[in-house]
Amino acid sequence: MATDLQKSSLLLQRIPDTPAAAYKQPYRHATAAQVPEHVARYHTHAVGPEQTCSATTQLISAPVATVWSVVRRFDNPQAYKHFVKSCHVVLGDGDVGTLREVRVITGMPAVSSTERLEILDDERHVISFRIVGGDHRLANYRSVTTLHAAAGGAGTAVVESYVVDVPPGNTEEETCVFVDTIVRCNLQSLAQIAENLCRRNSSS
Repeated sequence: MATDLQKSSLLLQRIPDTPAAAYKQPYRHATAAQVPEHVARYHTHAVGPEQTCSATTQLISAPVATVWSVVRRFDNPQAYKHFVKSCHVVLGDGDVGTLREVRVITGMPAVSSTERLEILDDERHVISFRIVGGDHRLANYRSVTTLHAAAGGAGTAVVESYVVDVPPGNTEEETCVFVDTIVRCNLQSLAQIAENLCRRNSSS
């Protein structure tokens, strides 16, 4: 059974008897794609009372393997994340637990963030990281990105979800608008890069 993604909606799945946090499946800015249940479970987050969560989907006209070759590079997020100025691995060799220090471009309300790789599953095409330090406003930020074959086998469906603290002085809506905009720009850039890579591979 697949979970339908509603455009400009937030789908919540709450698990009872969780006083400390609610569990949510967040989807925003979705396409007409469907997310299989085995994928959707990765995007169910424990959300505290001062936190918010959201998710964005992107269809890419390239095979999963091509898209994954870009996404899985925890040491090179700037390959498709245009707000990243530089990245330096400070601990680890790319496996789970690796730490990277990311510096962002001028003009963003942040300078740097230290991020830990939480999941890297080459078989299921899942990557997740958590921000554990740095100079920024995204406290307790955790992101999960999954790839799966789009309906009908026409390319790749990417889902990126996150949970984050709502910064003091901001609302949940303001926080989601800010983070969603960054995620959406990143995924659109990813689509362009992966599709160009696919075309180059096809012509070689």
